[in-house]
Amino acid sequence: MKRRDFLAAAAAMTAAGASWLPEPAWAQTGVPAQPRASGYENLLILVELKGGNDGLNTVVPYADPLYASYRPTIGVHRGDAIQLDERTALHPALAPLLPMWRAHELAIVQGVSYAQPNLSHFRSIEIWDTASRSDQYLREGWLTRAFANAPVPKGFAADGLVLGSAEMGPLANGARAIALVNPAQFARASRLVTPVALKERNPALAHILDVENDIVHAADQLRPRPGEYALKTAFPGGAFGASIKTAMQALASGDTVQGAPVAGQGVAVIRLTLNGFDTHQNQPERHADLLRQFAAGMVAMRASLVEMGRWDRTMIVTYAEFGRRVRENQSRGTDHGTSSAHFVAGGRVAGGLYGDAPQLARLDGNGNLPVAVDFRQIYATVLENWWGLDAQSVLQQRFESLPLLRA
Repeated sequence: MKRRDFLAAAAAMTAAGASWLPEPAWAQTGVPAQPRASGYENLLILVELKGGNDGLNTVVPYADPLYASYRPTIGVHRGDAIQLDERTALHPALAPLLPMWRAHELAIVQGVSYAQPNLSHFRSIEIWDTASRSDQYLREGWLTRAFANAPVPKGFAADGLVLGSAEMGPLANGARAIALVNPAQFARASRLVTPVALKERNPALAHILDVENDIVHAADQLRPRPGEYALKTAFPGGAFGASIKTAMQALASGDTVQGAPVAGQGVAVIRLTLNGFDTHQNQPERHADLLRQFAAGMVAMRASLVEMGRWDRTMIVTYAEFGRRVRENQSRGTDHGTSSAHFVAGGRVAGGLYGDAPQLARLDGNGNLPVAVDFRQIYATVLENWWGLDAQSVLQQRFESLPLLRA
């Protein structure tokens, strides 16, 4: 057995029966750097639209006659679309987002992709998770590199929480990330582990003891305590709604003392996943249901973050491995495509439309839309403008940030 596999297995055995999945053995990224002042009190919430969301039926170019010709059976009818301006509209299932849009707290970035896009689910999401070029293979997630360059303060329970997926994605291979099912279960499970202060000479056992201590530390900060803050927000049902509820409960438990917000005791990032966007067949009904779940989840997140006094310190960003083909297929669905639209929301977000409206008359030889915004420009905006970090050192290339945030 390889040493890394042994460590991961041993760490799992120390908390047998626990309802959480840490990054294997809380993998470390070299010698820990000293904590420094940073913007990690600004929370990032990533929402993965897994499978590849159809941007054209999400943010609809209703005024372009080519839209209806390319999508005669699955296109959103002009009378049903929620108009944002003279040429752009939202899918009707996204109506709950209108208050955020009118409050200028919701931004829509159109035409997001990257050069030489890959249409494989596995390879393309790897590109998004690692922020690599299409011909480049990186091991660490882009957030893992960010936290290695500028560590999250030790007072935080963890670097991040992952819900709705067993994959760590942008937090893979080094970040102190926890895949959390339920904060209370996590706290109960942590009681199986006892803090250890002994100096252990065996490197493998010493590492396991470090894992145990980290588990106890994280559980203590995320554990709901009697008399502490209890969220009043109503959360939607379903797996996505349950993930949001769990994330917000963990955030409320780890970010408040006696009901009052305390900076620096929670996490820097939460990653949520909404599954099911690979809509090759019978897309209209399936896609509408997914967008309803997404909209209800966004509304619940905003309400709970406002309740916690954290809405102005939160930035929500959607992402997916790719968009869908412009022309509908013969199964009332869409196949893998390239550019898509993504949402950015928060109390300090400068709402509005960004990027370029879909250029339906300028499709490439495969029937895909041109790229208007490289997805790493959104990452650069998070790194530079939200957290105050050096984006170029993380992304390994210079990308212009977008004016998505108010001063």
